[in-house]
Amino acid sequence: MKISRRRAIAGLAASSVFVSGSSFGQEKEIKVALIAPLSGPWARTGQLMKIGADMAIEDINKQGGVNINGGMKMRLVSADAGDSVERAKNAAQRFISQETDVVAGTGAWLSSFTIAVTEVTERAKLPWLTLSYADGITNRGFKYITQTNAISSVQAAAAMPDIVKLAEKATGQKPKTVAIISDSTATPQAFIDPLRKGGFEQLGIKIVSDQIYTPPLADAASIVQNLRALRPRPDFLLFYSTNIPDATLVLQKLHEFGMPQTKLPMIAPGAVHMGGPEMLKNVTPQMLEGTILVLANWTSKKQVSILPELEKRSGEPWITSDIISTYGDMYLIKDAIERCQSLDREKIMDALRNTNLKNGAADYYLGGNLSFDDAGRRIGAPTVFVQWRDGKPQTVSPESDAFMAPLWPRD
Repeated sequence: MKISRRRAIAGLAASSVFVSGSSFGQEKEIKVALIAPLSGPWARTGQLMKIGADMAIEDINKQGGVNINGGMKMRLVSADAGDSVERAKNAAQRFISQETDVVAGTGAWLSSFTIAVTEVTERAKLPWLTLSYADGITNRGFKYITQTNAISSVQAAAAMPDIVKLAEKATGQKPKTVAIISDSTATPQAFIDPLRKGGFEQLGIKIVSDQIYTPPLADAASIVQNLRALRPRPDFLLFYSTNIPDATLVLQKLHEFGMPQTKLPMIAPGAVHMGGPEMLKNVTPQMLEGTILVLANWTSKKQVSILPELEKRSGEPWITSDIISTYGDMYLIKDAIERCQSLDREKIMDALRNTNLKNGAADYYLGGNLSFDDAGRRIGAPTVFVQWRDGKPQTVSPESDAFMAPLWPRD
């Protein structure tokens, strides 16, 4: 179709209004983005993120929308990051070229995907939030990224001393040995590497096995056989997977080979998917009972007034961190727009970086305060322990957010 000169000039003019941010133009809604794995082995987590974003935008719009330009509604536009770094990057590139009027976004869950996606969003100067953990996300000097959770190295440094104290209190003996099973993606290795390079040694713990696999895992038999052959048995297992199929294979083999939680306590850092209802479609509650998940966000006893309604609307038996974090991201973007009173990307990003909240959007992230440093990392972000108890994952630490106290799995 031939485009007239008049239409072309009009299109360029509309584009320049948005980019400059000098006017609200004729926009009737505010577009925000979600890029997440909606297909492939990480699809379940991406679907949960979309549930959280959809519910938040529905609530924001019911409450009158964003308080700017007389009130504007929000609309979510999403893209599938797929099952590989390359697909995630390509999805971001297509998305940025097609959705030119998006003002901010969140994603892409798996840190390897997030690193690739934010290379694209940074060039487009698109403000971006992420719940991903890897240190590398915010150590590149990027200006258009914020991490709402504690980075992996901080989680490792904060969590392991508390795990050691919990074990010692329960058993009367300090753990001395650990076995590690992890996948090769960015977040697990960012968490474990500092522990390999002296972190465990400082705690008086020896690594007796350190197995790394590339996801997706085809068969966990050899991994678990190697673990079973260790003599004496390690005091605990550090298992870091990033998807449900891999976690399922390992859990099934552990129980098949006679190594349940009570015989080999399992610590699962970053394993948000292992706290999801979907896990119970693949393994029994007994296979999960006692597993301690080390996470950066989860539901809190402070949220009890809203959780039943969110569960009802989402259709989920409980709300995971993928849902609650992405729900919060929508409110955080809303808050930033209202504070800067602009749809200009640079101004929104400045507002995000200058966030300092103790309630409102901060209610959906544990820790009681929401602010960011110059790199975009959250200041004072907590590390959370979630434990499978009686068929449901419960927040057990920090105490101010916990539904119950943690227990060390034992016979």
